[in-house]
Amino acid sequence: MFGLFKKFKSGFAKTVSAIASKTAGLFGRKSIDASSLETLEEALYTADFGVETTEEILAEIKAAYKKDKNLRGQEAAAIGSAVLTRVLAGAEGRLDIPAVAGASGANPVTIAMIGVNGSGKTTTSAKLAWRLREDKRSVILAACDTFRAAAVEQLKTWGERLDLEIVSSHTGADAAAVAFDAWQAAKSRGRDCLIVDTAGRLHTKGNLMEELAKIRRVLQKNDPAAPQHRWLVVDGSLGSNSIEQARVFHQSFGLTGLVVTKLDGTSRGGALVGIWRELKIPIYFLGLGEQPEDLQPFSVENYAKAVFGIEA
Repeated sequence: MFGLFKKFKSGFAKTVSAIASKTAGLFGRKSIDASSLETLEEALYTADFGVETTEEILAEIKAAYKKDKNLRGQEAAAIGSAVLTRVLAGAEGRLDIPAVAGASGANPVTIAMIGVNGSGKTTTSAKLAWRLREDKRSVILAACDTFRAAAVEQLKTWGERLDLEIVSSHTGADAAAVAFDAWQAAKSRGRDCLIVDTAGRLHTKGNLMEELAKIRRVLQKNDPAAPQHRWLVVDGSLGSNSIEQARVFHQSFGLTGLVVTKLDGTSRGGALVGIWRELKIPIYFLGLGEQPEDLQPFSVENYAKAVFGIEA
């Protein structure tokens, strides 16, 4: 638990720093004052926690401050963390991949990775496959980003690095056909899971959104329940702009989960709260670095503590 929390805290260093640098020691040992509350409010807005969440956090800290003018920064941080924990109640996605496909002949669990260009889908797909394999699950990756010339090669590079099993075709191939072949391979080889890495697309482009729908229809020819998981991969540095992405993809594809990437390099680590508040899409993983192990399961408790600089 400590190691996991340490990863969260280091991953959110920029978000925490952005808040702490504006609060003039609010979360330090000294007592807070009205001025430090104003700077906390500004910092929370800057980190994209949104109006509702920021107002809730401030309201409870201000209420405590009204009762005790000697309220210490650490106590204020604990209040903020508790509010954030309450707001995110139920947001943790839990991935259950039975390790029985090969033995029982069950269909593989299919995860479709969706998102705009540059969100980190291919990297996340590879890291997820590695994590599942570390959990003793057998996985096949489908290289269905046949639109971008370097995408298949990027996934193959990850495959060679991490010793992952990949089904692919040439650039410009029918992505749905690749997904179909990959599912068949996963089934025939008794694999537990199939991860489908799709092409990046703007959520405003109808033709590319239709390609996603086609992939889904083709997968359902093999298994009416597939893809069981439809995850949106969003770039955490986009801040509140990611909420609109999630809204449109959810309407078009019926998202079942969220992965937020690149949180180690941004001071805008609060946008995932807005997505949860509006759409109630479970958050499965956070990308907190470059290494495979830096794809970490989302923990509400660790997230809330890390944001407010609280030690485990």
